[in-house]
Amino acid sequence: MVMKMGISNPFKDQLHSLTKKLFPWTLYALLPIALLSLYLYPLPFLPSTESELPHSTTTIISHSSPPSFTSTPPPLEKENTFDTPTCDYFNGKWIRDRRGPLYNGTTCGTIKEGQNCIKHGRPDSGYLYWRWKPSECKLPRFEPNTFLQFIENKHMAFVGDSMARNQLESLLCLLSSVSTPDLVYTSGEDNKFRKWHFVSHNASVSVYWSPFLVQGVEKSNDGPNHNKLYLDLVDEKWAKDMEKMDFIVLSIGHWFLHPAVYYEGDSVLGCHYCVGLNHTEIGFYDVLRKALRTTLNSIIDRRGNKGSKIDVLVTTFSPAHFEGEWDKAGACPKTKPYRSREKELEGMDSEMRKIEVEEVEDAKVKGSEFGGVRFEALDVTKLALLRPDGHPGPYMYPFPFANGVPERVQNDCVHWCLPGPIDTWNEIFLEIMKKWEDNPRTQE
Repeated sequence: MVMKMGISNPFKDQLHSLTKKLFPWTLYALLPIALLSLYLYPLPFLPSTESELPHSTTTIISHSSPPSFTSTPPPLEKENTFDTPTCDYFNGKWIRDRRGPLYNGTTCGTIKEGQNCIKHGRPDSGYLYWRWKPSECKLPRFEPNTFLQFIENKHMAFVGDSMARNQLESLLCLLSSVSTPDLVYTSGEDNKFRKWHFVSHNASVSVYWSPFLVQGVEKSNDGPNHNKLYLDLVDEKWAKDMEKMDFIVLSIGHWFLHPAVYYEGDSVLGCHYCVGLNHTEIGFYDVLRKALRTTLNSIIDRRGNKGSKIDVLVTTFSPAHFEGEWDKAGACPKTKPYRSREKELEGMDSEMRKIEVEEVEDAKVKGSEFGGVRFEALDVTKLALLRPDGHPGPYMYPFPFANGVPERVQNDCVHWCLPGPIDTWNEIFLEIMKKWEDNPRTQE
């Protein structure tokens, strides 16, 4: 038997020896580079469920340069449509979301100063990184291009109190991420009547100040210290333009808590907290119902009878979160949402919401006689209740604690920071519009 003997290759042996010498040094060189990369670009270890998520923590933010809240979104989950029987967008919980908002106080130029919380020095940013997770489906992230396509060649009007304006300004910021609107009309004290035009889609979005929706005389320093409401007459300051509207978003509630005298026809029905006046105290729940019913009936009468098309959304009552005195530091101090069972919807907040939802359901029945009128409730009361961390608080004014903590400091625990939780209202609004698109009117 002939055995093949291995023949030594000098070049191969020399290369093997060199590799053995260089390999440890290569590892030593790469190790600091890897550590530096991990320091600069930490890996996002985000758990998948709410129970595993830590609560938001306080982050110090530079007052001179507001941060940009953009990052690569995670893979999309399987989405349910609004029509899915098990998909209820109004019951769920707030969970952490590393993506953050679509805009910030620098990229959006239409934020009201009192809601530009980061610009005004709010030191924490955790409230920006939550999203609403419905119990049995997923709420998609807002799609500005889709929304603009739905309102192309149309006019959308937000009508109501300052909460209507808050929701409008949120929508403008969301849409501005892809198309900048032009302010084409402004009128009234504090610009209470404004209109914007999106040239890219020939779409108009406007806001009408009407805190009661019906005719009213607001209290003033020069007149009575109470409001006057005429519950059987719709407010013509906005209703006169109804023929030019394709979408109407209504939002009322907080102004009904103020002292007021109520009229129907030529008679005084009663009043709310009318000290010194010889009127019967009747509270404000039935008054809210009458005002909303007059408004929805007016829309049906003016638009339904003509067979014209109009979509109407009623945004339900958004609770306030005052704790203690409104003009003391810490009036709304929370920095994270309530968990779903930590705070229950009850009392006035529950009753206001109930009235609004019931009146919308009643209007649906009346409007069904006319194919072109559709109504829907944007039932955000519970979502809003669970977000005590989303208000401007003392940061309704710039840097309120720059010179220490004053004895008195005004707080806003009613409206929402922008960006903030109210952006979710418009995410759900878009899903309602998708439903409308997928379910044409009967007359079509």
